[in-house]
Amino acid sequence: MTTTLKSRLQADLTAAIRARDELRSSTLRLTISAITKEEVAGERARELSDAEVEKIVARESKKRREAAEAFEKGGRAEQAERERAEGEVLAEYLPKPLTDDELNALVAEAVREAAAGGAEGQRAMGVVMKIVNPKIAGRAEGGRVAAAVKRQLAGG
Repeated sequence: MTTTLKSRLQADLTAAIRARDELRSSTLRLTISAITKEEVAGERARELSDAEVEKIVARESKKRREAAEAFEKGGRAEQAERERAEGEVLAEYLPKPLTDDELNALVAEAVREAAAGGAEGQRAMGVVMKIVNPKIAGRAEGGRVAAAVKRQLAGG
């Protein structure tokens, strides 16, 4: 049984190759290769769940963003543009990112939940992160989530 996200990536790769879309086909090929590598890592080959495939796509997308920034700083605008374009291709396969308001609402709810469980102040950070992370599931970067949690725990 193949995961639906992986099947969609493979079908889109086939379509991109047929359409001679070099950017899309090379981006999808690299991403599918990262998924396959993950599937055969470890003791036994296994089929990844959609959530695991999504994490790999998110990781690949983040790599593109970081590479684009590095190329930009190095004055290599053409490569930076290519990395950004690849990141946009991958973004189509990820859940829509949370807005700041949506993120703050989820964090506020988690802070209330943690407080109800007796956790408060900055020491509650770990408890709040454990509550909020599953609700966010790849729709916001960890650093952004941690910053929002710290802000709310500090009363801001």
